[in-house]
Amino acid sequence: MKPQIPFTRAGYQKILDEKEKLIQERPEVVSNLQKAREMGDLSENGYYKESKARLGFLDGRLRRLEKLIKFGVVVKASQSETVEIGSQIKISDGKSEFSYQIVGGYESDPEKQTISHLSPIGKALMGKKKNDSVEVMMPAGTKTFKILQINESN
Repeated sequence: MKPQIPFTRAGYQKILDEKEKLIQERPEVVSNLQKAREMGDLSENGYYKESKARLGFLDGRLRRLEKLIKFGVVVKASQSETVEIGSQIKISDGKSEFSYQIVGGYESDPEKQTISHLSPIGKALMGKKKNDSVEVMMPAGTKTFKILQINESN
């Protein structure tokens, strides 16, 4: 059985789009490297070094994306009343309310209100229901959150 990397539909599509963009960009990067080689002395050629580094980065990123696509699985929300990947949740620590979407580990971005199911908060919330409280170990100590709302948005 191959390992599976969970994604929301939007997260998986984002990876497919990035791969396509990099594939389209690659011929220009290769062309730049060829032009840089033709300039002569490679040891003193900053354009060559930059072009070579850019191609290396691009090829490395493409390999990583291909692996994510190969092992990626779009997790469909089951419309259950429990927190799962794809759930849009609202939680409270008693002082403030926070809204997040629970996503796979490779698509989380707290600035965009998406948190991984593998993060401390995500792990604590997975499988819980509305009005459940969870305790989360955080650098500043243990914090308690109450689930106020769960919506499936996958």
